[in-house]
Amino acid sequence: MSKTCQILVLAQRDHGEAMRVSAGLTIFGHEVDLIFTDRIVEESEENLAQAELLELTEIEPLSLIDDPNIDRIQATQFTEYFNKADHVINL
Repeated sequence: MSKTCQILVLAQRDHGEAMRVSAGLTIFGHEVDLIFTDRIVEESEENLAQAELLELTEIEPLSLIDDPNIDRIQATQFTEYFNKADHVINL
């Protein structure tokens, strides 16, 4: 039996892929936090479909920048998420 982990996914280059990977990691029982780091998330067809997966897996995405659809966190909060993570994935 594998150990479940706390995983932080940083969405930087490919937001859709970061959402998909985040949702997929929950299949193994991992706790996943998703933080968008570089820009507002586009409302594309792909991103909307991946956002539905986040809802199904109960992942509440966060953002380091102002995004009208995602809660923003400050640098100190980001540090807390980073420090509690067993693994960090940057996509």
